Amino acid sequence: MDEEKLLNSAKAYVKQALKHETTGHDWWHIYRVTEMARHIAVQEGANVLICQLAALFHDLADEKVVASKEEGLTAIKSWLEQNKTDSSIVEAVLDIISTMSYRGGNGAPMETLEGMVVQDADRLDAIGAVGIARTFVYAGSKGHAIYDPQIAPRERMTVEQYWNDKSTAVNHFYEKLFKLQGLMNTRAAKRMAAHRHAFMERYMEQFYLEWNLEESAEMRERDTR
Repeated sequence: MDEEKLLNSAKAYVKQALKHETTGHDWWHIYRVTEMARHIAVQEGANVLICQLAALFHDLADEKVVASKEEGLTAIKSWLEQNKTDSSIVEAVLDIISTMSYRGGNGAPMETLEGMVVQDADRLDAIGAVGIARTFVYAGSKGHAIYDPQIAPRERMTVEQYWNDKSTAVNHFYEKLFKLQGLMNTRAAKRMAAHRHAFMERYMEQFYLEWNLEESAEMRERDTR
């Protein structure tokens, strides 16, 4: 099996499959997650090929992107087998993809190092500056408001509620994004998550100041000079 040829073919396939995706789960999300997975895999001693393949295909079995998780997994398996991927790698990739989703906080823990790496890479792309941008893109695609003070963040929810209930972009920070730093699996991801988490906290502080037509202490001090 020519690993470089396999990866290049997989990239072309996924890029084509997601060419019309506008929910923040587009090709560039896949690209970032794949590069991050490779980076973490090298640091953590994981199988780099498995991590990259799982990262490349992970959203092609996500109900936020495709109609059916089961059909998505079947299509991924078929593609990998048609491209003469070793059966052990196919099994590992499918196992990661089928269990890595957040699912409203109801997801099962990853059982392999490779699964931990790919899950971390995907979650890192959900936080920080890029994560903030993706949150508002996804909310817009679902017809959700930016913010509504009368809609409180949900503390607990089923998988169905997580995917289908009306919410707001700001609530997503509290329902998921601010929780991800504490859910990272690998040491490499935990280091990166700390910086991105802190950036989101600063962003939300500024958001509420502007929403409430207030100024920061820094701005008030500057205006009095």
